Amino acid sequence: MSGEVFFKLTGSGNDFVMVDGRTTSAAEWPAERIQAICDRRDGIGADGFVILTPVGTNAVRMTFFNNDGSEAPMCGNAALCSTRLAAYLEMTDPAGMTLVTGAGSFRTRCVGEGHLAELNLPDTDVPAETTIPTVAGEGWVRLGRVGVPHIVVLTDDVASVDIPTRGRELRFHKGAGEGGANSNFFSRISSITRGDTSKVDEATWSLRTYERGVEAETLACGTGTVAAALAIAAQGLDELPLRFRSGSGRLLSVNATVQGNRATNIWLCGEGRLVVRGVWMG
Repeated sequence: MSGEVFFKLTGSGNDFVMVDGRTTSAAEWPAERIQAICDRRDGIGADGFVILTPVGTNAVRMTFFNNDGSEAPMCGNAALCSTRLAAYLEMTDPAGMTLVTGAGSFRTRCVGEGHLAELNLPDTDVPAETTIPTVAGEGWVRLGRVGVPHIVVLTDDVASVDIPTRGRELRFHKGAGEGGANSNFFSRISSITRGDTSKVDEATWSLRTYERGVEAETLACGTGTVAAALAIAAQGLDELPLRFRSGSGRLLSVNATVQGNRATNIWLCGEGRLVVRGVWMG
């Protein structure tokens, strides 16, 4: 009995089941099958599902689905994982490649011999003020788009935020626009984690995310981290580059040039670590 070869990768705790598009296609993955393979009890378990397919010279297409089976145009951590997997499968040159997504084409590259990768995102407006009111413990709320819509919220202490409740409230808030947005909460770190090289060293901010499509807290959000970094820089709270501790405790870093309400030369760096290669019999 044959099965589907899969790869399980994690991007700072944001995990994905990924398959080789040379042996399968999106037509073979209806929503219910994606839900089954992403199920954490009866399947492999993941925040999202990716079909990775070579297209043209040194380019690869990332077709991304949330774990509820809905297709999404972009996911930053999935892009970092796709970069590493494309190199591992010898689809592309690890020193630099083009990643094609539903949100456009991006330059990506592997960093060093470990698990890190970098993603060059297109110029964008920095997250702007919204009509969404703050609640106790929040400084301000901004709304922007980095691949997908993101609400970013400055908090006094991100560890104390009720992510399932407040995150869901903002994700579906009418001020987030049609389709809603990911909800990202962040605060400055008062103490720095050191000594564990798999965790954050010299991070200055901590971020947690309620992710649409998953409809729960995920352990990292790449594009949400970028949105938060741009908002922080635009508000003069800190200078780029910025390092963030994700919900998993691992590092994501963001660099860009912010002038007024515009951000250019945006780079996201984080892990794309292969955890498991196997065969799914579902």
